[in-house]
Amino acid sequence: MTIEISSQYIFLAGGVALLSILASVLSRRLGAPLLLVFLLVGMLAGEDGIGGIEFHNAGLAFLFGNLALATILLDGGLGTRRESFAISLRPAFLLATVGVLLTAGITGAAAYWLLNLPWQESLLLGAIIGSTDAAAVFGLIRNAGLRIKERTGATLEVESGANDPMAIFLTITLVSLISFPNQGLGWPLLTELIQQMGLGLTLGILGGQLLKYLLPRLQLASSLYPLLVTSAGLSIFGITNLWGGSGFLAIYIVGVILGNAHNMPYKRDVHRFHDGMAWLSQIGMFLMLGLLVTPSEIGPVILPALAIGAVLIFIARPIAVLVSLLPFHFPWREQVFISWCGLRGAVPIILAMYPSLSGIEQTQIYFNLVFVVVIMSLVLQGWSIPQMARWLKVELPDKEATPKTFSLSFEDYHNRHILVYEVPSDGDLIGCSVESLPSTPFSRPMGVMRGGELLADISEKLCASDKAAYFSQLENDSELNSYFTPGQKMQRTSMSEFYGDFVVNSDAKMKDLAYIYFFKVEDAYLDFSVRELFLDKFHGRVVIGDRLRFGEIELTVREFEGHDISKFGLKIVRPKHST
Repeated sequence: MTIEISSQYIFLAGGVALLSILASVLSRRLGAPLLLVFLLVGMLAGEDGIGGIEFHNAGLAFLFGNLALATILLDGGLGTRRESFAISLRPAFLLATVGVLLTAGITGAAAYWLLNLPWQESLLLGAIIGSTDAAAVFGLIRNAGLRIKERTGATLEVESGANDPMAIFLTITLVSLISFPNQGLGWPLLTELIQQMGLGLTLGILGGQLLKYLLPRLQLASSLYPLLVTSAGLSIFGITNLWGGSGFLAIYIVGVILGNAHNMPYKRDVHRFHDGMAWLSQIGMFLMLGLLVTPSEIGPVILPALAIGAVLIFIARPIAVLVSLLPFHFPWREQVFISWCGLRGAVPIILAMYPSLSGIEQTQIYFNLVFVVVIMSLVLQGWSIPQMARWLKVELPDKEATPKTFSLSFEDYHNRHILVYEVPSDGDLIGCSVESLPSTPFSRPMGVMRGGELLADISEKLCASDKAAYFSQLENDSELNSYFTPGQKMQRTSMSEFYGDFVVNSDAKMKDLAYIYFFKVEDAYLDFSVRELFLDKFHGRVVIGDRLRFGEIELTVREFEGHDISKFGLKIVRPKHST
């Protein structure tokens, strides 16, 4: 009987996960956020849905939710480049601390006014939904295939990975105040916050550096390296929590350090494995959260929850972003987009379990309120992120090249690889000879295979679906990727529409451009180069995609060489006349 029940549970878990993955195909066509799909499938499988599965184990859900969030943050850290920290660390830190505090306070005030709850419980509700969700932000931006301006995208990613400690700290503090009303506020709470952030940062850096040193020196089977990264990251997450630090911050920092390590063996395999683990974690977590909720109990809280969600999205988050980014002179378009990307996902629902685990009364009300706010955020904000990015002009057209490829690595030489690319049917290489295959400073062509056979005649013309093999020092050569990525001709068209058809060197003088293209420039900037003008206007923090307009002329940062701007796009914007 036990074996039969176990098999039923395994079948149900596998079937629901499979249904979620298949439903993702439909969601992509509709443009719906995948996380919302997983959540709805979980609700359909729950006690009020067609599945009728009853699940009310808050302790198990809390454990699994924490493990899933840790795994997602590790994957998010692995995909965060070091340059992102240089650009966004300070604004992201203020958003993750001051921003969360302001969001929680304003939302708590709205809950106090709308629900007539005691102020401690109102602030607790604000704290629970005060932080953005890493799974939602990482997932929606990357799955939508968006390439956001670096300053904006980096700030969002670092903020969503670093703001959980503040939200957890506020939630635990307010739960403690409600449970023990005589406990006062003061230095002990400030010390607790410093301990959470400090230990999380310190142990994350130490653990990440230790793994960075050990991984290239260990002789393991290639399939064990991704498992080693996962187990080590979760170990650091656990020990940091045990010692009173923020495990979420620690495991994110571990991911950032390893993701930027140049000598990490089987780096591409590690990334692919953790992308899959992050997907599995998201699917499992949102399915579980869908099972936890009882839709028939949500009715009485829908209207107040929608009102609180509206305050959160349209008032609290914009004010928090405006105040936090004030010292950094972010363009208004980027501030609006960062505000709109304040997505709520699994983190608030996990935090909503803290009151229940602490024995506070009426905890189901918290959970139901938070659940409705999360659904509202995913539907309203998550569904419209791609459109908002294009409307606010924070999306870049030159998306990262993603060709059909696979690689082989040499176990004894971690910086030697064989890369095999499929020639795209719409690429510029069609009709070129084998001997004219492009090369890069890091990769050299080895040959071309067709129908499983190596082409011996180097004058043979390339055809669609041929396989070109390269010997490379890189596991991922971005320059080589651009030759074998489908849709490059369409890409060049979109880049022309975004940057314009003319390229201007960064040392060109503004007075010369103004003379040639008949536009006016402030007298103070006439002797400035284009580069100097942009550095002054953007307070020294210039990224690709930053633009300035002078009448019908629009200048846009197009390329960097190292840390210096090298090229600008010049576009002539004709005014639209009604007919």
